[in-house]
Amino acid sequence: MKTIKYAVVAVALSALSFGAFAVEPVSSAQAQNMNKVGVVSADGATTLDGLEAKLAEKAAAAGASGYTITSANGNNKLSGTAVIYK
Repeated sequence: MKTIKYAVVAVALSALSFGAFAVEPVSSAQAQNMNKVGVVSADGATTLDGLEAKLAEKAAAAGASGYTITSANGNNKLSGTAVIYK
């Protein structure tokens, strides 16, 4: 019974995270054909993948369809910014 419960929770979380990351990174060439709508920032990530995920989540929450990471810095805790586009 516990296994089924955990499987259902895992499927639900997967579906939620997929919707949150519907925004995709874009190249500078692609960005020229899109409208810049703002900038998002994130901090506290421990890996570059984690930082990118946080920036993508914030871009999606802002209603963007694409983003370009413009900075990433830090040692143990990373922070960064991204320009978001529609």
